[in-house]
Amino acid sequence: MIVTGRHLPRRLFLKGLGAAIALPALDAMTPAFAAPASRTSPLRLAFTYVPNGVTLPDWTPADTGRGFTCSRILAPLAPYRDDTLVLTGLAHKNAYALGDGPGDHARAAAAYLTGVHARKTAGADIQNGVSVDQIAAANIGNDSRFRSIELGCDDSRSVGNCDSGYSCAYTNSVSWRSPTSPMPPETNPRLAFERLFGAFDAGLDPKTRARRMFYRRSILDTVSERTRALVLGLGPSDRRKVDEYLSSIREIERRIELAEQDMRDLPPGLEAPTGVPVVYAEYVKLMFDLQVVAFQADLTRVSTMMMGREGSIRTYPEIGVPDPHHPLTHHGGKADWIERVTQINTHHIELFAYFIQQLKSTPDGDGTLLDRCMVVYGSGIADGDQHSHENLPVLLVGRGGGSLTPGRHIVYPDDTPMTNLYLTLLDRLGVREDTLGDSTGRIEHLSDI
Repeated sequence: MIVTGRHLPRRLFLKGLGAAIALPALDAMTPAFAAPASRTSPLRLAFTYVPNGVTLPDWTPADTGRGFTCSRILAPLAPYRDDTLVLTGLAHKNAYALGDGPGDHARAAAAYLTGVHARKTAGADIQNGVSVDQIAAANIGNDSRFRSIELGCDDSRSVGNCDSGYSCAYTNSVSWRSPTSPMPPETNPRLAFERLFGAFDAGLDPKTRARRMFYRRSILDTVSERTRALVLGLGPSDRRKVDEYLSSIREIERRIELAEQDMRDLPPGLEAPTGVPVVYAEYVKLMFDLQVVAFQADLTRVSTMMMGREGSIRTYPEIGVPDPHHPLTHHGGKADWIERVTQINTHHIELFAYFIQQLKSTPDGDGTLLDRCMVVYGSGIADGDQHSHENLPVLLVGRGGGSLTPGRHIVYPDDTPMTNLYLTLLDRLGVREDTLGDSTGRIEHLSDI
C-alpha cells in the first residue's frame, strides 16, 4: 500500500499475512471542501440479551419522565442515565405457551427479536421468523464488511432438546436470518477476532494461523510496515486516532492470548475452548470490546450479543453467587434466593455499563459512537419465577444520530408489543417495514422531534 495523498479512501485496509485491518473514519478520508453532511458517520443498531428475566421490583424506576432515579439493578448505569431510555410496559405475547405447554425459555429467546411463536419441535423442522437485526442487516449491512455479527458468552448447541421439547436452536439464538435459519452466536473470542481481522475473503488460513501462533506474531505485526507508511502521511489528529484504534486491537489480542495461556493448565483429556477467559466479567468485556472496534472501523453496523443462552445455569462465584442462575430464578418467594438473582442482574448491568462507557469514550465523526448507536438491552422473560413475558425489562441506550431523546423512563400501555419498538428503530435506520411479528404499529415518545 502506498499513500500518495491526504484524501484517503473510506474503505482502507492494512493488509498483511492473513490480516486485513480496517481503519476508523479519519479526517483524511473526507475531501477538504466536502459538505458537512459527508462527515456524518453511519447509525449502528445493537442488541444485548440477558437470560432468565430479572427481579422486577429492583429493576423498575419508581419515577417516570426526565431525571428518573435509577433503581438498584440499574444503579451501575447512573453515569449514563442521560443516555438511557427505560421502557416499561412492552411485551412478547408470542412467548407464552398458546397451547404448547412448557418451554418458556426457548420461546422467550426465539420471540425476542422476531415477535413470532416458535414451532415446538426438537427436530430439524424448526420454524420461527426473521429477526429485526437481520431485517436491518439486509437493508444497511451491504455497506460494511459484515452485514451483522452475532456474539455470545455461553456454550452453544444447535441441535437436540434444550427446553421441554424445544430445539436448542431456539434457546441459543436470538438472531434469525430466515424462519428456518438461526444465526448461532460466536462464543469464542479468538474465532471472533480472527473473523474480524483475518484474511479478507475466505477467513484466515489454518496454516497461517498456526504459523503466527507458533511465533506469537500479532496480527498488527503483519501490517507494521504498511501502518508506518500510512501514519507518515496523516495529520496529528488522525495519527492519534489510528494509534488509539490499533492499541485497542492489540490490547484485545493480548487479552485473548492471556486467556489461552490460562486454559493450558486444564486436566489431561479436557479440551480447552481457546481464547475464552475463565472469569465471566473478562469474557463479557472482551466480547463487548470486539463490538466496539467493529463499529469503530465500520466492519459492521448491526450486532447481537447474548450474555448467556436462555435457561443458563452459569454460576457467579466471583460475586458471591455460586448457585446456578436458572434454578435461582424459581425462588418461590424465598428472600435469599431473590437477593442472589438481583445480584446477578446487577452484575449484568455493571458489565453492560462497561460497553456503554466504551462506546461513549470512542470518538466517531463529530461525536462518539454512542451518539450514533441505538443499543437495546433486555430479556424475553420478565419475572423468572412466573415465566412472564409482559412488562419486559427494556433499555434503549444511545442517541440514534439525534433521533432519540434519552434520559427518561417511559411507561407504555400494558401489553404493547415489543415489536412496535423494533419497527420504530428500523424507521430511524431508514428501513420501512409494515409489520414485524405481532406488531400493531409504532411506539411514540422516543424523541422530542
